[in-house]
Amino acid sequence: MAPMGIRLSPLGIGVFCLLGLGVLYHVYSGFLTWRFSSFLLGERTAETVDLRELLAVSVRAAELGGVEVKAVRESNKLNENSKGKTREGADEKMTRGDLLSNRKMANLIKNSFPGVQVNTEEHLGEDDKEAIYWDRVVPNEIKEIVKDPKVVPSDSITIWIDPLDATHEYTENLINYVTTMVCVAVNGKPIIGVIHKPFTGYTAWAMVEGGSNTKKRDSYNEKTPTIIVSRSHSGAVKEMTLRTFGNETKIISAGGSGYKVLSLLDVTGNDQETADVYIHNTYIKKWDICAGNAILSALGGHMTTLKGEEIIYTGSDGNEGGLLSSIGMDHDALVEKISAK
Repeated sequence: MAPMGIRLSPLGIGVFCLLGLGVLYHVYSGFLTWRFSSFLLGERTAETVDLRELLAVSVRAAELGGVEVKAVRESNKLNENSKGKTREGADEKMTRGDLLSNRKMANLIKNSFPGVQVNTEEHLGEDDKEAIYWDRVVPNEIKEIVKDPKVVPSDSITIWIDPLDATHEYTENLINYVTTMVCVAVNGKPIIGVIHKPFTGYTAWAMVEGGSNTKKRDSYNEKTPTIIVSRSHSGAVKEMTLRTFGNETKIISAGGSGYKVLSLLDVTGNDQETADVYIHNTYIKKWDICAGNAILSALGGHMTTLKGEEIIYTGSDGNEGGLLSSIGMDHDALVEKISAK
């Protein structure tokens, strides 16, 4: 007797293939539909980020850092120490407020957007890692101003965090100068800036070509401008200012770069002075100035070196060329005036 075998007819093979295709369709149709809809809606992939989402998480990070800064100051347990000397020879102070604020801000941004580069004033070690995440909700107050998402490559992003600006004044309880700041630079250009005042709850933010929740003042005094300068090393810059603008020039000495930028804007309150121009003539770190630079740029203002050069927010963490900041004024004329002296 011949051995028995199983033969499939062409019809059976066809039915089997159709069943297989049905299973594959059932398994992958949802995934393919999601990918297709993501493409049509312009949603970000793992290689891109939405700047509107980065703005939202930056605001949240600055606020969370501010909570830590305020709590430490009110506890009066600052654990103050020196992390070195500035170029002028002064102690560069650090407190528990700096460290705890940095921990909240850096972890929130790094965990929520792991593909972007984050530069922060204080080092974040393994022991400082914290499982804190953004809820992916863009607040309505941001959506009302920044109407649409704006997607950019992740590798074009550099984020600069200052967890406590004006630490020296913070240790002296001069809390009106204190801010927390976040800046998002795209290909080295400052695009998003957030400046938060922990002790009043005020937050200024802006996105270049996106919008802002703050604005410039109605007028500025170009003829005899009020100049705001650093409180901690104001001697040389005061001399330069008087030589440039005249001996009758009003000069305000203040702490914190964030505070000084806000002095150029329409920010009301008894704790906020107003000025027309912000000048700094020594070395300054980029996390001190990037957020202010982005806000001024978004509002039509300028922050450059004293020679009028744009500041690039990649590479080294310092700016060597001094600082000239203005809004509502002829910035090029200011550069020429300073250069002529």
